[in-house]
Amino acid sequence: MAHIKTQEEWENEMAEKILSHIRSELYLELRFFQLALAALPVRADAALRTFATDGAVLCFSSEQVLRLFEKNPLFLNRAYLHSVLHCLFSHLWIVPPEVPQRKAGQDTAECCDLQLWHVACDIMVECTIDGMDKSCTRRVLSWSRQKMYEAMEQQKEPQSALTVYRRLKQMSAAETLSLQKEFYTDDHRYWPKREDGSANMQQAALNRKKWDRLSRQINLEQERRGGAPDEGEALCYAQLKAIKARRSYRDFLRQFARRREELHADIQEFDLTFYTYGLRLYGNLPLIEPVETREVKKIREFLIAIDTSYSTNGELIKQFLRETAQILRESESYFADSVIRILQCDDAVRSDTVLAGRRELEQFLERFEVSGGGGTDFRPVFAYVDKLLSAGELKNPGGLIYFTDGLGTYPAKRPAYKTAFLFLKEYDETKVPPWAIRRRIEPEASGGNQTFYIA
Repeated sequence: MAHIKTQEEWENEMAEKILSHIRSELYLELRFFQLALAALPVRADAALRTFATDGAVLCFSSEQVLRLFEKNPLFLNRAYLHSVLHCLFSHLWIVPPEVPQRKAGQDTAECCDLQLWHVACDIMVECTIDGMDKSCTRRVLSWSRQKMYEAMEQQKEPQSALTVYRRLKQMSAAETLSLQKEFYTDDHRYWPKREDGSANMQQAALNRKKWDRLSRQINLEQERRGGAPDEGEALCYAQLKAIKARRSYRDFLRQFARRREELHADIQEFDLTFYTYGLRLYGNLPLIEPVETREVKKIREFLIAIDTSYSTNGELIKQFLRETAQILRESESYFADSVIRILQCDDAVRSDTVLAGRRELEQFLERFEVSGGGGTDFRPVFAYVDKLLSAGELKNPGGLIYFTDGLGTYPAKRPAYKTAFLFLKEYDETKVPPWAIRRRIEPEASGGNQTFYIA
């Protein structure tokens, strides 16, 4: 006997067909977004009144989809694209350090700063959709939207959710509440949160990697097309390029690796068929012995210089070193006998700590205290490292990473080793020597965990 559908089952099925139609409409005008638009399987959720996503699925309210498809189908197009852009812009996983996180036991309604961040993300996405001006998502702009967009265009900084958040912080509660109502489109309840379990955090990290990959792919498709993006799409591609340009501190450190042989059976260097044939024929005599070493590229010896001048945040230094310790726990990135030297310095080298292995680094972090607090001069560090090289205490360093605010005197002469300056804030590029790698390092709360990204 055929199954007789309930009213709820029928509504869910019709809603899914409507969403498939919406996706097809968006495909026609956003052809480079095809993979992204198809990356969220849909699922009905009776607890919702609008769309919501966790980066893995797009949850929807069947009642809303059926009602609006008849009365205002363009809103559904916008809402679908709105959730997809949140994922492409990494809004679900990025919470800047200046946005206070909700503490354990604190009610969501009490965390006004986090609410403002969510409003800022909504404004950034809606501004992007309105800027595209596609017929499938076009709407008449309200006066409050026009004023907000004009204010965003007047900013000197590149437009982003963070710059919008900073503007919202300067507004009154009534103004921000009005903007929250104006730009509200989807529900953010399933975005990763600090109190989520480790399993959920691991899944959130996988979801983020998937969307980072899709963001890069959309950029590549646009670059293959050639020329500048359409005027309306410029803001969207600017956001995607910012995501593409970001990479983790972990990935950045890999460029300091050195190639060296390591004791390890390399199964790719011998034929496993002959090896097992010998064991089977003679009992315990393989015909080919495995190669006992392999050539790998890992970090062997490198230096980290920490700017401990009065303008550098001590807690941020500790977070930076904790991130380094976390990376060192991954044995595939470092040799077992890797040596790290941590130099604390302001206008002189205040301390030099030699750490051989992960355990010593963890012990160092437990008792770490900032040494220094004066002005900044980068030259003493390079002079000190040159002395170590001359004395044979350093043999073949992979490089030097200088964690700093950038306010100091740089050396004129290029050192014999690779050098990178990681800046905590905006810096004057004209003052940085041309031979130095220069990058902005951005601390970020991702899923409740502190991490660093290179921009």
